[in-house]
Amino acid sequence: MEYQLILAFLLLGGIVTFGIYMTITTVADKIFERKKLDIRSKNVEITLPLRLQAYERMCLFLERITPSNLLLRLVPSAMSALELQQILLQEIRDEYNHNVAQQLYMSTHAWEQITNAMNETVAVINQAATEVTAEAPPSDLAKKIFSHVIEKEVQPASHALKVLKEEIRGIF
Repeated sequence: MEYQLILAFLLLGGIVTFGIYMTITTVADKIFERKKLDIRSKNVEITLPLRLQAYERMCLFLERITPSNLLLRLVPSAMSALELQQILLQEIRDEYNHNVAQQLYMSTHAWEQITNAMNETVAVINQAATEVTAEAPPSDLAKKIFSHVIEKEVQPASHALKVLKEEIRGIF
């Protein structure tokens, strides 16, 4: 009888201890989850504006490196086709280097599209430059660049801009 009583108390004590353990772990898990959510929301509060700024800057970058915008800004400053080519390529490199850190805030796919757009623009400029003499007037190179751009079905920057806009919509 005495053993049964001791066994009953031990069993009852074990059940109570297990119940207390389960209650404490459940409450602790909920507290940890709440803290995780708080930290995540604070991170989003901090990073969301930075991400949006990165997307804005890269949209501006893509607009600035379109051949039409480049040529409107830079043709008057060149004296020859060769000089215009060098100015255009330097402008693209400078814009890219100024914005290269923005890749931290966007997807790899978006950054690849931006890089592809830049490389295609550089290729169009270089291809057009091979078709005019170095001493030709800058307007001759500008015309060749425009003719190459018109031949393309999809403009390099247009596709990258579309990808960026889709990702921005996905954020919201």
